[in-house]
Amino acid sequence: MIVNRLKPIGLCAGLTLPALVLRFSGTEPGAVAGLLLFGLAVVAASFLLAWAAEAAQVDIAGGLAIAVLSVIAVLPEYAVDLYFAYAAGSNPEYVAYAAANMTGSNRLLLGLGWSAVVLIGLAVAKKRGGVAVRELILASPYRVELGFLAIASIVAFVIPATGQISLVLGFALLGFFVFYLWKVSRAEPGEPELTGPAATLGSLPRRPRRILVTALFVFAAVVILASAEPFAHNLISVGTELGIDRFLLVQWLAPLASEAPEFIVAILFALRGKGGAAIGTLLASKVNQWTLLVGSLPIAHLLGGGGGALRLDARQIEEFLLTATQTLLGVAALLALRFPRWAAWTLLGLFAAQFALPGQTARYFLCGVYALIALVALIRNRRHVLPTLAAPFLRSAAGKNEARPSVVRR
Repeated sequence: MIVNRLKPIGLCAGLTLPALVLRFSGTEPGAVAGLLLFGLAVVAASFLLAWAAEAAQVDIAGGLAIAVLSVIAVLPEYAVDLYFAYAAGSNPEYVAYAAANMTGSNRLLLGLGWSAVVLIGLAVAKKRGGVAVRELILASPYRVELGFLAIASIVAFVIPATGQISLVLGFALLGFFVFYLWKVSRAEPGEPELTGPAATLGSLPRRPRRILVTALFVFAAVVILASAEPFAHNLISVGTELGIDRFLLVQWLAPLASEAPEFIVAILFALRGKGGAAIGTLLASKVNQWTLLVGSLPIAHLLGGGGGALRLDARQIEEFLLTATQTLLGVAALLALRFPRWAAWTLLGLFAAQFALPGQTARYFLCGVYALIALVALIRNRRHVLPTLAAPFLRSAAGKNEARPSVVRR
């Protein structure tokens, strides 16, 4: 019975084998075949990481669990983006791809991820209760994460303002991420609620569970690190061969591959009526992106032979400004720890609009729209601004895993 429940793990492991054979044999398939095989390996390994990380909560407690799981969860996405930043040290053309991957994954997470789980969560709540609901509610401990994201989103405007990501800013963001880990690690841990393959892993006896979880961590990490470079190379080559904008491929296709497991986990939470937990999960990922990921880019660039700053061109500055204003709107809408339906539709609509309105003028126009709506939301939620900005620095007695409501009825 347990063997049958572990079949998804075996399937994902099997899907990574063609990429491993290609990588370690030195065989170079065509660009399209390479993109598909290495991309499939990244997605499959991401699922293995997600399941192993969930199951590891049974054995790892408190702050260590948060630190380990935070780093593991972002490995697939960061492996690709940090490779681009590292390669940019010797080839300036790759700076654009590093910026594209970061801004794409960031906007995808908020514009599509946040919106989808809110709308799904509200639909599930209406179906179960028979009454229309207008907003999701997050538990009060999530104000800490929101405070970290609010500060990081304000600091993010330094990037388009200066046209670069400097080492000083990078180290400051990494320090802020370490402080974030320390802060959230002090929350009282609760019993992990596991489902699917993660629940099967978690139900195993201690010794085989620990061996299998550790093996999955190591195997998935090897697959991701081995596949990141050829996946990135083939992604660019496919754009060249097919005449597709390489910047757009790197910006949207790569993040979709690396963030698929995270999206699925959040959607499953929403389908089970845990919309607040789903948003909380994606909120923590957003903090990671604006601190750990952005802070690591100039360091990877320096290690690759570049200078002390990752310098951006006009297009990349526009992309960072658009991403920063979108984040500002997300934070402003969530200040009251209530995610209203209008905010979900607005974020989703503006996310879709960027594909219908390409070009520099359109990007600046969308920045203005994001900023204007964010200003209205900030004024509306003004009494929550200072408590949110102060939350990361205050002592909190509430446990993050306390029981929490997830919807408000009309």
